[in-house]
Amino acid sequence: MELVTLIFGASFVLVGLRHFQDPAWFEPIVPKELGNPRFWVYLSGLFEIILGIGIILPYYRPEASILIAIMLVVLYWANLNMWINDIPIGGSTLSTKGHILRALAQAFLICMSLWIGDWLPSKE
Repeated sequence: MELVTLIFGASFVLVGLRHFQDPAWFEPIVPKELGNPRFWVYLSGLFEIILGIGIILPYYRPEASILIAIMLVVLYWANLNMWINDIPIGGSTLSTKGHILRALAQAFLICMSLWIGDWLPSKE
């Protein structure tokens, strides 16, 4: 479990750092209604870094895991914006199948986060 948690949390930290290294890559999918895409890319990257570290640390894990799940639900707005408006990211657009797989991956990450934080019922 600890190895899974470390990999899961580190993945969020790495993606969060990427928001600061290459914000222009993420900016196209930020919904126009929010304005200032760079701000939202940096803010979401910051949350990903903080919560990724938080889920790795056992003391903060329960809170960080539920906050990651909430963050993933909120951030799906950008993915949905990308899907509905056929916005390319990284120079390419996703097919409908690609967007469905991305949505399923997001749901899986939400479940993983809740499982790691012990928010899901277990059969112990």
